[in-house]
Amino acid sequence: MSSTARKVSLTGIKPTGEPHLGNYIGAILPALSLADSYESVYFIADYHALTTIRDRDLLRHYTRSVAASWLAAGLDPDRTTFYRQSDIPETFELTWVLSCVTGKGLMNRAHAYKAFRDRNREAGKEDLDAGVNMGLFNYPVLMAVDILLMDADVVPVGRDQLQHVEYAADIAGAFNALYGDRFSFKVPKPIVPDEGSAHTLPGTDGRKMSKSYGNTIPLFAADAALRKVIRRIPTDSVPVEAPKDPDSAVVFTLLERFGTPDVVAETRAGLVAGGVGWGEVKARLTDALIARFAPLRERYETLMAPGSELDDLLVHGADKARKQTRPLLEQVRDAIGIG
Repeated sequence: MSSTARKVSLTGIKPTGEPHLGNYIGAILPALSLADSYESVYFIADYHALTTIRDRDLLRHYTRSVAASWLAAGLDPDRTTFYRQSDIPETFELTWVLSCVTGKGLMNRAHAYKAFRDRNREAGKEDLDAGVNMGLFNYPVLMAVDILLMDADVVPVGRDQLQHVEYAADIAGAFNALYGDRFSFKVPKPIVPDEGSAHTLPGTDGRKMSKSYGNTIPLFAADAALRKVIRRIPTDSVPVEAPKDPDSAVVFTLLERFGTPDVVAETRAGLVAGGVGWGEVKARLTDALIARFAPLRERYETLMAPGSELDDLLVHGADKARKQTRPLLEQVRDAIGIG
């Protein structure tokens, strides 16, 4: 993979919940667009999810759900490399190697670890590390390995994940300083999307759509379930016949994103002039989402069915990935004097 003329982009997806519209707009579409410019690699970070998910059946379901979601959204497994992290054994050997050149002080400054300690401090706990497992503490090393093992040039991340790429660069630098006369890791760079509306979507409560806020709209919900979620979006109590401000309502913001131009224009005019109520806007939004995602949902449900091609596609992707990871790990082993 490293011999290709095009640079490599790597995207990791953590399977910790059902996909929602915010994932689609903020992560899936921007990442898939990189396949036009980069040799694109996508992986399901199922071992990362072990820091929080302890239900084996749920972890399996979320892993398959994330994989099916990306494939349904347009990821082409023939054009890209798409695999489960757990199918790449080189990842976990390299994690130990790089743990041995990574300073604990660097890990102490990791955002997730510091945030956990801060929550313990605010709760008045004497032991600030209470509840911290080593998976959480060592998480940045495993993330760095995911990046470095695939020889990634760039990693698309949100600003809240920027530190992971910075840590990968620091860890690569530490290894290269020790063993660079025999082997050096490529130092990756982040791609941080603009924080504008093109990459963010409001949730049902107006905040950024996020599982942590409980304000998501499922990407592949059945029609009846989707209508129920949309009906619950809060709106003001201005009468139907009275003029309204379209831009003050989450439901219209979502309609702007997913509705056809004529429906959006007609709805805006009706709200401003009066005569269109929020219930009608919610109905139009629901219809727009059903029309937009019905074909994707059909593909998703086919992939999620027992005996589908999903697992074979992931195994095929792992075979492609290991053509990169096996030789790279052999180079690392030689550099450090193992093997």
